[in-house]
Amino acid sequence: MTHPLPAENGATGYPPRRAVAGWVMFDWAAQPFFTLITTFIFAPFFASALASDPAQGQALWGYATGAAGLAIALLSPLLGGVADMTGPRKPWIATFGALLVLGAGLLWFAVPGHPSAVPIALTGFVLAAIGAEFATVFNNAMMTQLVPAHRIGRLSGTGWAMGYLGGLVSLVLVLGFLAANPETGRTLLGLAPAFGLDPALREGDRISGPLTALWFVVFVTPLFLFTPDLPKTGVRLGQAAGRGLEQLRMTLREVRRWPSMARFLIANMVYQDGLVALFAFGAIYAAGVFGWSTIEVGIFGILLTVTGTFGALAGGWLDDRLGGRPVVLGSIAVLIITCLGILSLGKGHVLFVIPAAPAVAGDGLFGSLPEQVYLGLGMLIGLVAGPLQAASRSLLARLSPPERSGQFFGLFALSGKVTSFMGPTLVALATDFTNRQEAGLAVLVLFFVAGAALLWGVKVPASSRTPAAGGPSHG
Repeated sequence: MTHPLPAENGATGYPPRRAVAGWVMFDWAAQPFFTLITTFIFAPFFASALASDPAQGQALWGYATGAAGLAIALLSPLLGGVADMTGPRKPWIATFGALLVLGAGLLWFAVPGHPSAVPIALTGFVLAAIGAEFATVFNNAMMTQLVPAHRIGRLSGTGWAMGYLGGLVSLVLVLGFLAANPETGRTLLGLAPAFGLDPALREGDRISGPLTALWFVVFVTPLFLFTPDLPKTGVRLGQAAGRGLEQLRMTLREVRRWPSMARFLIANMVYQDGLVALFAFGAIYAAGVFGWSTIEVGIFGILLTVTGTFGALAGGWLDDRLGGRPVVLGSIAVLIITCLGILSLGKGHVLFVIPAAPAVAGDGLFGSLPEQVYLGLGMLIGLVAGPLQAASRSLLARLSPPERSGQFFGLFALSGKVTSFMGPTLVALATDFTNRQEAGLAVLVLFFVAGAALLWGVKVPASSRTPAAGGPSHG
């Protein structure tokens, strides 16, 4: 369901294209946090250069991810309800965007060998993660004001595609001009690092934090300039907080009136947990198992992001034609297969038992068969991750009552985060207990299987897939 804003001429309708473009730019602005920090640059750097060993680095990163997820899970539905009562979403996006900027900026100070490097890195990461996720909650809640119901899938898919593209551009900038191999002192393009960044101190890896902060500030600006917001309701923040708690209790009770919504939120809780953990540890896993450097991990990230961009666009198109549920189920099936494929790989084998020669000096990038298979599986993950996340977002938008979009997107964030501390934490515990990265990754298959089984019973009302009345589409 969608809820159009009052148009500029006073009539009820959907806002012009520049408003939609401004909203889409949020995904471009926020994505470098997920691409550079949580996945391809800073997380592998943390595991390989700051922690005592890659397994310990994976465990510590898992505990930090779990802590951030727990904070988000506890607060997101309440804050979503407060936003519904006070009206505007942009002040919340600005507040948590500032937290993202602060946390990302702290990562520059995580200098290898410094006694405070690990706590600085983990603190900055947790703050930035909380800021990025909460800002996303309030940005998502604006979707239903921008386009009619039959365009929600394409809007969500376009946003995810722009996010992947933004992540790709930022990753190319870091790998091509900033981050150098400590052994050669050269970037992926064979250049000396820009701004005199010192490869020995891994400044090219650490600059991913400040770059993420600056990127967000610059590219989130169109949202604030061009995308209209809901008017203030006159309810004070303190009153809204009290009412928000009461409304949250009522919503949790009433959600049982919408069994498909309840089932979807539980399913989303489970499969998103697996996806968060998979992205959090995919590059760390490759750095530990195959010994990939920042350059190799970065190329892996570029290829994964390219497939993710195309996947998000295709997923939005499929979403509007087939519905979000089939798109999500198909994506989960592919993720289960890829996880099993990753678990079957080692330095000297594929498919668990088939011997394969490990890489030796002079083989070049991705010189062994296991590395090449891992590269292909990673690209496949990118291809379906965008459709999974975009279709989940649009499915929630179609199921939620428009007058409670903030509350339900808060519950959506809750369902995606309430156990998100469990996935990384279970990965961390399994890794810690066995001292093997493979054991940590094995738990993710269970999350995807359970999520698909729950989603199978979700039914989407036909009315939510028909064009909404009230104005033309500008998506």
